[in-house]
Amino acid sequence: MTIETETGSPEAPPKTRLHVDEPLAAGATVGLDHERAHYLRHVLRLDRGDRVALFNGRDGEWSARIDGFGKGWCSLAVDRQRRPQAPEPDLWLLFAPIKRTRIDFVAEKAAELGASVVWPVLTRHTDVARVNVDRLRANAIEAAEQCERLTVPDLREPAKLDQVTRDWSSDRTILLCAEAGPVKPIAAAVAGLKPGPVAILTGPEGGFAKDELDGLLKLPFVVPVGLGPRILRADTAALAALACWQALAGDWATGGADARPPFRSQEPG
Repeated sequence: MTIETETGSPEAPPKTRLHVDEPLAAGATVGLDHERAHYLRHVLRLDRGDRVALFNGRDGEWSARIDGFGKGWCSLAVDRQRRPQAPEPDLWLLFAPIKRTRIDFVAEKAAELGASVVWPVLTRHTDVARVNVDRLRANAIEAAEQCERLTVPDLREPAKLDQVTRDWSSDRTILLCAEAGPVKPIAAAVAGLKPGPVAILTGPEGGFAKDELDGLLKLPFVVPVGLGPRILRADTAALAALACWQALAGDWATGGADARPPFRSQEPG
């Protein structure tokens, strides 16, 4: 897909993508804060007239032209839509928080793997006292910008496991990644599910407490699944389960070619 300018010459595709909160439509103007203005001008070395792609999770992806830079700001002029908003899998990840570097990794990769909600859940053996949700959200936004999805996951505040399950809507199945007890292989479990919203729940490094597992297995919306014969680290289990579900029932399982328009690498030139 090649876009031509009014003079008939081909227009270069955007050099980077940014998530913004503002509504996007032809003729709109979007202002960037100091951090992102600095990124465009001094890291990517873009200038007035260069193009970037914008998305907000509601209005699809739009092409915008850099209209100007100032001290600590950048103005973007939005002109045309590159992609309409499209439905995405209703897939949640609930995971017991782990140590800083690895929890950042989970947020980043969950965004790449298409999770719509990322929710830290506190269990008996959770060995993390505090979760920096703002930092996780920043990692998820950056991953969404780079992987070209049209939304950013909803990063929720941590909640205790019993509170989460007590308030749970029974129409959303929880695939419980259980390290013990009677389980189905995840492929067989997913194949047997009726269509509908799904959440994946993984535990901490020490595993769920026995009474936690027993309580979960009594819930009608919980389906225990296994992830193979090896003991996986908590972050590996979360991402493996997401990948399995996407391959078996999510948007990895749908046919068709990649319909995304051309996009230039985000690497600085």
